Amino acid sequence: MSSWEVRMSSSRGVPYFYNAETHESIWEAPPGLTHDQIATLQGAQQHLLKSDRPAQVRASHLLVKHRESRRPSSWKEANITRSKEEAIEMLQEYASEINGDPERFAELASKYSDDSSHSRGGDLGFFKPGQMQKPFEEATFALKVGEISDIVSTNSGVHLILRTA
Repeated sequence: MSSWEVRMSSSRGVPYFYNAETHESIWEAPPGLTHDQIATLQGAQQHLLKSDRPAQVRASHLLVKHRESRRPSSWKEANITRSKEEAIEMLQEYASEINGDPERFAELASKYSDDSSHSRGGDLGFFKPGQMQKPFEEATFALKVGEISDIVSTNSGVHLILRTA
């Protein structure tokens, strides 16, 4: 009988493995346990096997801010005055230029994204549930790897999102 169990991290919102005998906590599955053995651990059904949703995703985005954005300024413009409708029109043009091509997405994000991710081709790195604004998170987790979202609106502005992992 394994002394490992699956618990939910209150700070990160993701499952982790806890050994009740040694009081050890680890993020990765304990070495030596098979997938079937992990499925029988206390808490596994509740925390690991409840959905097909990944624990984290990686994404890039192309953000266009507008005057109603929470911080209407960027590395390109000290004071953004465009309307939300104008920002959406800009993103629609970018989307047609990207035409589903991840390399083209990175090129345009480098040129046009209104946040610091522009220096990384729009790459935001990995993130878990609760780390991004809700509409952004929901859209990203709904995408398959390699897919690009429709336009997503958040308090930061309007986005195209490319899920990369």
